[in-house]
Amino acid sequence: MTRRIHALPSQLVNQIAAGEVVERPASVIKELVENSLDAGARQVDVDVQQGGVKRMRVRDDGMGIAREDLALALSRHATSKVASLADLEGITSMGFRGEALPSIASVSRLTLTSREQDADQAWQIDSEDGEPAPAAHPVGTTVDVRDLFYNTPARRKFLKTEKTEFRHLELVLRRLALGRFDVGFKLTHNGRQVFSARPAPDTRNREKRIAELLGQAFIDNSLRFEHEAAGLRLRGWIGLPAFSRSQADMQHFFVNGRMVRDKLVTHAVRQAYQDVLYHGRHPAFLLYLELDPRLVDVNVHPTKHEVRFREGRLVHDFLFRTLHQVLADARPEDVLGDGGQALREMLPPSTGPAVPRQMPVREESAAYQPSLEWQKPASSRTDRGPARVPSPQLPGEKDGETPPLGYALAQLHGVYILAQNQAGLVLVDMHAAHERITYEGMKQALEGQGMRSQPLLVPVSVKVSPREVELALENRRLLAELGMEVDALGKDSLVVRAMPALLEGADAEGLTRDLLADLVTHGSSGRLRQAINEVLATMACHGSVRANRRLALEEMNALLRDIERTERSGQCNHGRPTWTQLSMAELDKLFLRGR
Repeated sequence: MTRRIHALPSQLVNQIAAGEVVERPASVIKELVENSLDAGARQVDVDVQQGGVKRMRVRDDGMGIAREDLALALSRHATSKVASLADLEGITSMGFRGEALPSIASVSRLTLTSREQDADQAWQIDSEDGEPAPAAHPVGTTVDVRDLFYNTPARRKFLKTEKTEFRHLELVLRRLALGRFDVGFKLTHNGRQVFSARPAPDTRNREKRIAELLGQAFIDNSLRFEHEAAGLRLRGWIGLPAFSRSQADMQHFFVNGRMVRDKLVTHAVRQAYQDVLYHGRHPAFLLYLELDPRLVDVNVHPTKHEVRFREGRLVHDFLFRTLHQVLADARPEDVLGDGGQALREMLPPSTGPAVPRQMPVREESAAYQPSLEWQKPASSRTDRGPARVPSPQLPGEKDGETPPLGYALAQLHGVYILAQNQAGLVLVDMHAAHERITYEGMKQALEGQGMRSQPLLVPVSVKVSPREVELALENRRLLAELGMEVDALGKDSLVVRAMPALLEGADAEGLTRDLLADLVTHGSSGRLRQAINEVLATMACHGSVRANRRLALEEMNALLRDIERTERSGQCNHGRPTWTQLSMAELDKLFLRGR
């Protein structure tokens, strides 16, 4: 039997669209709150019941909707945000498709109430009868959504428990509140206020909001920065490597105010943290990227969670280089606060307010000159007791010039250095610290001398796709700078003629394929440099001072000074911390002082 083609009823069309836009109560809140932001709201109040399944009400003080536009607002592809293809290509609003309200209305009982600035009264429309009626309402809009998926029971079965659904909803609203500091947000669940965030016009209030939404620990363990180049502007907070997470649950990225999840961004951030993050851990960050709206396509996914950058490689490199430099520029004084007076990493909340930090992105780092003084043979003592300082008096104490990590007091079991600074006690893992210092010195020396290339005795041919051949030729100069010589043998074949001398015996074919896979996916690759750095890290590990090595006081202090001026010195090459701080407050707590 032949089936005839026929037009679908509008209600069914809306329900099909709802399957893409409305996944759960959280996605409803996202769409409605974004509409409020587009309407110029300065306050958004969200009230939900039973995780949002029973009821969701979003009220704002935005510009409102005219009476004659209420019915149109509930119809598909009706919007005030775009009128042409040119508008779509440079979209700056959160919403633009005109699908959210009709899709939500098709799977719930929806009431829309609104009043314009100069209107005499408000008007209300119900999704079921479609005729506006007078109502009492201040300037702004309220969308009341009840009984989600009441007419699509199959969809309702996929919903989780009330607690789970509310957790997703709350997370969405918290992320929206992180993206718009100029707007106040309030969330109420089953009559109980969950959080209220007032507008935050300055840095202090913004950090206060972030602490309320993400926890004080994030602010205490992050670096604030701002950088602009090539028409791109990146600002925000990135977590110190020591504040890594077991899951990627504290990663927030906004493009022109829109929260997105993007593989290119994730890859760039991972590369920036590459040799300072312990394996299997995830960095924490809150980042805001601003660029010309015409250079980013937000019309990629129905939920608008994904974007596509027109200059993906430029964006990737900008993100990587900026974050990489911010992490490299972090020194002990930045972790400890202003001059070491206030701790940003270890102090409990009761010890006082956090000290704001600004990490400027430098154009160029000064070349590192390793200190050799403390690498001389030390005392031949073999006892396990600590080497003690005759006097605890700190040099520079009188003139107020005590360095961030202070001055050495003793060496403990040939493994740790104990030092005293203005905040309290500093503990240093001397091997881990020396390993990082040696590693960074070797990297800079290699950068200055260039990468030595080693011709292969037998060139290695690699079968690839035509596109990968093009990419290899386009990036031939970059590969050559890293010591790798690659030529084309045909439209689908490459030949590797030379490899970096440091990677003698490495799998040339496997490395080439991995490099090309990165170039196809991300537009850039750090695999070759990563492989070289792994060799340098191994060399640095073997060349660093070992445990049980006895150091004289001047050698310990030389190591402390090297830590203070070395990039990424807070972690060794494997991501382990190199030093930690115990404040006087923490030490007093250990001995119950002041109780």
